Amino acid sequence: MKLTLAEPKYLKDSISIISELVNEGTFKVTPTAMELVAMDPANVAMVIFKLFSSSFMEYDVKKETELSINLSNLKQILRRCGQNDILSLEVTPDNKLQIQFKGKSTRTFSMPILESDVREQKIPQLEANVTVTTPSLVISDAVEDVGIVADSVTFAVDKNTMSIQAEGDLSKAHIEIPSDEGTSIKTQATDPVKAKYSIEYLKKIIAGSKISDNVELKFSKDYPLQVEFKEVDKVQLAFILAPRVDKD
Repeated sequence: MKLTLAEPKYLKDSISIISELVNEGTFKVTPTAMELVAMDPANVAMVIFKLFSSSFMEYDVKKETELSINLSNLKQILRRCGQNDILSLEVTPDNKLQIQFKGKSTRTFSMPILESDVREQKIPQLEANVTVTTPSLVISDAVEDVGIVADSVTFAVDKNTMSIQAEGDLSKAHIEIPSDEGTSIKTQATDPVKAKYSIEYLKKIIAGSKISDNVELKFSKDYPLQVEFKEVDKVQLAFILAPRVDKD
């Protein structure tokens, strides 16, 4: 197996984001993509990552390969990759992952491939009433805004408007995002749809704005939130976040 990327940022930025939620992960390298599906240790958030073969300048995969890697260590190595470097990944005969950066110099790192004891994660099939597509920066700013006043946030959609709101002991924050040229809001519900989520997790997830200028959000009342960042034929980084349900 040898993979070579001329645009390393898609792998570099994705691993940087994923490693904030998951410490170890098992990549499945197939003839079509480098994939990862993993849960965070608290079972609150799932990560779904695909780096498509079409984003590589060299993609030599003779058979499906699994690579269990410490993502924190991988993140530290990838941080040393320059913007204009060519990045290669290769499994060595002594079962290590070799990572090479070629620019004005050639730098080679190797890290151990771990024995995986994590069972394969299945991606749940979720049906959502609401789908919102909007610039990533809009959601990123909104999550940062409400994070000032509380540790959870309510997403609500009523007809052509999405609101993002939070309430602390003394302070409140309320952001409205109308449907316009840059924002598409589709709802199958006749009544307003509301769901509450952890701001701590959302801040980590919304860092996916490094991957794509747009984000797609899907949710229903008190239902998991699906967040997807995508660049066609290059990369997909998606998350499923469990809701916070208020107990009466």
